Amino acid sequence: MKAGFIGTGSMGSILIEALIHSGALNPEQICAANRTPGKVQRLAETYAGLTAASSNAEAAAGRDVVFLCVKPLDYMEVIDEIRPVLEPAQIVVSITSPVLLKHLEDQLPCKVTKIIPSITNYVLCGSTLCIHGERMYPEDKEWIENLLTHISTPVRVSEAYTRISSDLSSCAPAFLSFFLQKYIEAAVKETGISPEEATILTSEMTLGTGKLLTTGGFDPVSLQKKVRVPGGITAEGLQLMEQDLDGMFERLIGITHAKYEEDLEKVEAVFTTKKQ
Repeated sequence: MKAGFIGTGSMGSILIEALIHSGALNPEQICAANRTPGKVQRLAETYAGLTAASSNAEAAAGRDVVFLCVKPLDYMEVIDEIRPVLEPAQIVVSITSPVLLKHLEDQLPCKVTKIIPSITNYVLCGSTLCIHGERMYPEDKEWIENLLTHISTPVRVSEAYTRISSDLSSCAPAFLSFFLQKYIEAAVKETGISPEEATILTSEMTLGTGKLLTTGGFDPVSLQKKVRVPGGITAEGLQLMEQDLDGMFERLIGITHAKYEEDLEKVEAVFTTKKQ
């Protein structure tokens, strides 16, 4: 199997490294391109056998699967470069939520699917969202998802719920780590505990909580009930959080969806102009 990657920024490099570290792909199977040649060259130096392509077309030509890991407004430029070398049997995988399947299927002659990875894939866990295009056969979907099982749990979602699904799987690690950061800072300020000790305790707690919620048989509500003793310290803390966080997550979802709609409008304008 031969894989091409166009874009080796934050998420593109995470995908490449995760797939290599998991054993899903060998470096020799990967050809990657980036508009900043030095970035992909560093990957090639780190992973012997990985090919640093001189162009996007080189990264796409003859590959079984081509991952597009570029910013939404850069898609049309990349598509124009790779369209002449693509064949109907190839699969192009987009990792950008505002670029819709209809945009890609209108412009590309091959099979198209969309995945939304997460930074958690770097440590071979978390989920990867899968939204498959109409040209994808059942065996194509299974093939892509089998590849992703090496680094994540693939979850099929409707494109209509891409944004909220991505909020929960891809944005949430940053949201959760911000919460933990503020908790650690408050602990240090209020008690004098060292930042290092507070960080270790919090990080280990987060790892354990994740296991309880995945393999431990708990959901968020049942976990709170297990820890919460009526009239106890945890109950007092949860009561405060319930009061102070009231409405915050609704506002958070409103913000992410508003930004998504803004990005979608910009992408729609680019693809519409191209069709004209």
